[in-house]
Amino acid sequence: MMAAALRGSVVTLAKGLTGTGPWWQQLAARSLNMTASLGGPEAPPARADATFKVTMVPGDGVGPELMTAVKEVFKAGDVPVEFEEFHLSEVQHMDSDEKLEQVLASMKTNRVAMKGKINTPMEFKGELAGFEMKIRRRLDLFANVVHVNSLPGYSTRHNNLDLVIIREQTEGEYSSLEHESVPGVIECLKIITREKSRRIAKFAFDYATKKGRSKVTAVHKANIMKLADGLFLQCCAEVAELYPKIKYENIIIDNCCMQLVQNPYQFDVLVMPNLYGNIIDNLAAGLVGGAGVVPGESYSAEYAVFETGARHPFAQAVGRNIANPTAMLLSAANMLHHLNLEYHSNMVSDAVRKVIKQGKVRTRDLGGYSTTGDFVQAVVGNLRHRPMY
Repeated sequence: MMAAALRGSVVTLAKGLTGTGPWWQQLAARSLNMTASLGGPEAPPARADATFKVTMVPGDGVGPELMTAVKEVFKAGDVPVEFEEFHLSEVQHMDSDEKLEQVLASMKTNRVAMKGKINTPMEFKGELAGFEMKIRRRLDLFANVVHVNSLPGYSTRHNNLDLVIIREQTEGEYSSLEHESVPGVIECLKIITREKSRRIAKFAFDYATKKGRSKVTAVHKANIMKLADGLFLQCCAEVAELYPKIKYENIIIDNCCMQLVQNPYQFDVLVMPNLYGNIIDNLAAGLVGGAGVVPGESYSAEYAVFETGARHPFAQAVGRNIANPTAMLLSAANMLHHLNLEYHSNMVSDAVRKVIKQGKVRTRDLGGYSTTGDFVQAVVGNLRHRPMY
């Protein structure tokens, strides 16, 4: 009887919709302004036809192949998303300021984007900040969130892992402030500010509160960098006092790396400055299968960008049809969740996880012999168009 009543109420609500497209798409569009994405901006409004426009930047390396996988799965699942695609690269002669401005304009308009890794050359050519850093700063994408979660069906040394890494990514060691003070001596400035340290600390504690997590650990090197990391640590401690129900700890970065390898279960939510976050993202990804299986996202007060958790171009895999699309597909599913398209989000993530759990189709990084195309087709084969009640 309860199920029948629920179906009746859903049908009644659906009758009140006047837009075009399936009723469940209209219903999702109507709910957009009622639910804000956790820790980030509200989802953008849908268009009149109940589709969402999303900026897509494939990036370098296997990025274009991974984005093709996303588009194929979205097409097969009738996902109401239209991608506005831009090719931006600093290593493929597609790096003009005009193209960067076009990408930024699109991201500001759509407010949601999917992005591959834009490879930054190591050679200095007169510009210290690469496109990755310019995008983060121009959009103020201060919070990078990487949820490291074991995939059922794929065993590693540490199974059933579930931890979250929150990284401040607009200052710190990546401030692009370097100069040669005298010949042969380079000074590289690390910038830590109270405002941004408190902001990322609050983001981490808000995340823990809303996600029902019990502990936040601040990662630092305040024993050596007493002023810079000391300020970050002080800010985290001050914010922690405002959240008495969340346990707060701190740990030195080198010890954190060792503890993650030995006993990662002791961690829940970790918050840290820029460089430490980059290192820990990659280390933690290795605990559950590597860069190919961990999704990530970056938030500002207005925008959300979805990408892989450990950012690698995998240039050696370009054109070989061997890249693992799991991370990008799960990131795409997280994007759909951000857009309040729960049905499609669950459909995509469930299909990906089912392929992993079945263990019949695995790319080389997971010990198999399947191609990128094989994996995508397996995911498409597991898509299920379920009723919403």
